[in-house]
Amino acid sequence: MKFLTITLAAIFAASAVYAQLSTSKLFGDHMVLQRNHNIPVWGRTGKKAKVIIDLNNQHIVVKADEQGNWTATLASMKEGGPYTMKISSGKESISYSDIMLGEVWLCSGQSNMEFQLKNAYGYKAEQKVASQVAVRQFHVQNKISLTPEKDVTGQWILASANTIGDFTAVGYFYAKKLSQTLHVTVGIINSSWGGTEAEDWISRETIVASPDFKALVPDLPQNADQLSQRSDKLLKRWAYHNGPVVNFTAEDLATKPGYFFDTWQHAYAPGSWEWNGRLYSYRGLGFMQRTLSLDSSYSSVGSVISLGQTDADMDIYINGKLINKGALPTNYQLSLPAGTWKTGMNSLLINFQSAQKNPTWFGTGLNGTGANDLNIRFADTTINIADGNWHVMPDLSKPYHFDFLPNNTAFDLYNGMINPLIPYALAGVIWYQGESNAERAFQYRSVFQMLINDWRGRWKEQLPFLFVQLSSFGTSQNSNLGSNWAELREAQNMALQLPNTGVAVTTDIGDPFNIHPKDKADVGYRLAATSLTQVYHQPGFFASPLFVSADFSGGSALVSFSNAENGLMAKDQYGYVKGFELAGADHKFYYAQAVITDKNKVKVWCSAVPNPVAVRYGWTNAPVDANLFNIQGFPVSPFRSDTWDGVTLGHKFE
Repeated sequence: MKFLTITLAAIFAASAVYAQLSTSKLFGDHMVLQRNHNIPVWGRTGKKAKVIIDLNNQHIVVKADEQGNWTATLASMKEGGPYTMKISSGKESISYSDIMLGEVWLCSGQSNMEFQLKNAYGYKAEQKVASQVAVRQFHVQNKISLTPEKDVTGQWILASANTIGDFTAVGYFYAKKLSQTLHVTVGIINSSWGGTEAEDWISRETIVASPDFKALVPDLPQNADQLSQRSDKLLKRWAYHNGPVVNFTAEDLATKPGYFFDTWQHAYAPGSWEWNGRLYSYRGLGFMQRTLSLDSSYSSVGSVISLGQTDADMDIYINGKLINKGALPTNYQLSLPAGTWKTGMNSLLINFQSAQKNPTWFGTGLNGTGANDLNIRFADTTINIADGNWHVMPDLSKPYHFDFLPNNTAFDLYNGMINPLIPYALAGVIWYQGESNAERAFQYRSVFQMLINDWRGRWKEQLPFLFVQLSSFGTSQNSNLGSNWAELREAQNMALQLPNTGVAVTTDIGDPFNIHPKDKADVGYRLAATSLTQVYHQPGFFASPLFVSADFSGGSALVSFSNAENGLMAKDQYGYVKGFELAGADHKFYYAQAVITDKNKVKVWCSAVPNPVAVRYGWTNAPVDANLFNIQGFPVSPFRSDTWDGVTLGHKFE
């Protein structure tokens, strides 16, 4: 027995010494390594074992620690390749081929960064040239973790007609422009996840050190059971406060007047309930309602209603009358006879009896691509119902649960998808995120800068950090109603006070009816223009004009801009400048006239505001009328000169 014990101990000791040689999965065939930068390489082997790394005439020898972890640092090299990296330890060896020295950029954020090239404008044209584009992608697979992970799952993929469809579209176009201009291979590490909040991407240590978040950390769920219990408690508190639907049947609700639903959660359609406030990760059934105001001409004619690609079982009521029971075929047009609608306020109620059946769609809600899919058509007009005028309420009398998803807690995506990337050598970061933080835009002023500083601290260098300003989406209200998206754009721009930061303004290329606009080429190229100017110091590239100051005198405002030294222009066939508002001391804004008076100045006035004290431009969710650009064609960033309280003040992470 004693002999057996000694033998087993010897076996375990030997296996520890001769543990399999490996590297982080970031290293592999076709990888891109950062030129002109020391290059860390790391992995595992037997404890205290010697590891030898050979690349491009460099021969490095290091020793693993007691746990078998090893790290080597290759000296800086200029662009070039293809090379082969050979790593050996004892009798084991690894070889990686087709390695290029070039530029490496981390692409991160939420769905507009995750958005794949195959869904973007220009995809087929890019397929024809893909094999000549020196761009490679490492796609980090989605992973949530409550503790920091040491490795990721993924592999380096060459750009080709068959592969680029899965590339991040923004990252691809950004990298393509850099590659063409700098004449090097560009590698993009795509670590993004749709619908995620900035807090998900910040390390626990930084969250704990923040006065805004420190007290919340002990209450964050540590496992799926705690998550479900916490979410259930919050959901019930909200639902019962706003009138529990468990006390009503669908027939009861169908006859309620429109104002009855005003206390329900406001929601957008199309879209999963996933993205509607308190219903995040809710997996259950419930109701959607929308009120429509119609004049008498619509009560005596027939119509056709389309609810997009929704394949859930659902009961549909209009003004208390059941018009459909069960699932509708994809893009089915439901004909409604004359008399369905009435003069005045009409109520459209949907009672979901199941979630979406399509496995690529999750949760409850209406599925589609926008106004073309969700509408009510009469002979002479079409009413768009793809908007934010819906109300939703879960039915807590039916079975439900909560999934463990990123936004249920903080720092879980940093743990799973950023920490394992450190310290891979990078040129910088491009970031497209903010939609999921819009309701807390005021807090984003500190959160976004916290994230930037956190990542820079982890990589131990002032990485260039370039970001996409939120595009246009939603209603186009005026300043008197406020705008959380405008406040989020403002919070993003405040990060420009940090060194090595830059912004790409995209309000002119968005889609008010689709939170995922398909023009990703212009987004990528504008990011590249910023990068080529600020990071690579290349001549001939430009950026969007930014607000500098406003001088109020003589009943008008004289607004000055940066990045407009060669002049401004209005994209209007008559030359009218649009998008400005003025307010006096009463804080009430009025639409204003404007004219370009100098290369980088605009005069703004309004007869309703004889003594203006504040000027705003493009201060809406979807500033589609804003038409001021610099001569190079870059749109002026939305701005405000005042610091008055906004609609997101006091809204904080929970």
